[in-house]
Amino acid sequence: MEILFITSTRIGDAILSTGLIGALLERHPGARITVACGPAAAPLFAEMPGRRPVLVVRKRPLNLHWAGLWRACVGRRWDLVVDLRRSAIAWFLRAGERRVLPKSAAVLHRVELLGRTLDLAPPPAPRLWIGAEQRAQAGRLLPEGRAALALAPTANWAGKAWPPARFAELARRLTAPGGPLPGAAVLVIGGPGEAPLVRPVLEALPAAQRVALVGLDLLTVYAALRRARLFVGNDSGPMHLAAAAGIPTLGLFGPSREAHYAPWGPDCAALRTPESVAQLTGTPGYDRHTTGSLLTGLSVEAVEDAAKDVFFHARGRADSLKAAKSP
Repeated sequence: MEILFITSTRIGDAILSTGLIGALLERHPGARITVACGPAAAPLFAEMPGRRPVLVVRKRPLNLHWAGLWRACVGRRWDLVVDLRRSAIAWFLRAGERRVLPKSAAVLHRVELLGRTLDLAPPPAPRLWIGAEQRAQAGRLLPEGRAALALAPTANWAGKAWPPARFAELARRLTAPGGPLPGAAVLVIGGPGEAPLVRPVLEALPAAQRVALVGLDLLTVYAALRRARLFVGNDSGPMHLAAAAGIPTLGLFGPSREAHYAPWGPDCAALRTPESVAQLTGTPGYDRHTTGSLLTGLSVEAVEDAAKDVFFHARGRADSLKAAKSP
């Protein structure tokens, strides 16, 4: 079975869509899937079962990138086209079945809306696939058995980023004696070109404690996150990586909507600023390109308390599941 799966340019949105791919692979064993996505998200699918070469969609003026994608796909008959971009391409290809992301007037999490594309309720959780190379690299970065706290202090624009000094103080508190992760390593995550943004957090931590995950490929970061015990970060791609990895995840929100993009999973939570999105983005002089952090209303104490809640809730849930399985 040949499937064309058109997903997002942004890393976070692409991660959230991976649950649909998992569902398709379960529904159609042996299916061959061609993913079309933006260049930043393309590495997410490197180890996906049944993967055809990824079609990288690079944005061009006048939406000409869609014409390029159509030319790359028109010569083949597809058994199923799934279009999560509502690009209309699905209707101009030879296909046995077409599924296009629906619109909804209801306030839905992105994962719930994605699930409606394939009539899946409950919607499938995001999942990623890794290979031996990523596992080995993660083991070198964080040896098996060493507890770790993961932090993601960057975002795709400054307004969504909690101040770096607060991340550093949070790490000190959570890994201090008496904290939930005493003496734990601290994984600090940053994408390509973000080293200057994460440097203040790294430099505030003891050298023996800090582990820089900066500029690494996404699947290696994901493999390392699977070894962590807790994640705290801004609304970002790494936040969704952590949630997909199945670790306790706290996402920090201000000028973005947690109702749509909170980390997805039973051990996940979102904490937003006291101010609403409208209040943060409607202030005089607001400019997405120049305004600094809009998360200053979140104190270290508030984030620390929320992180502990997520951590201990996950531990309690794990203990309950273990007890339920015991004879």
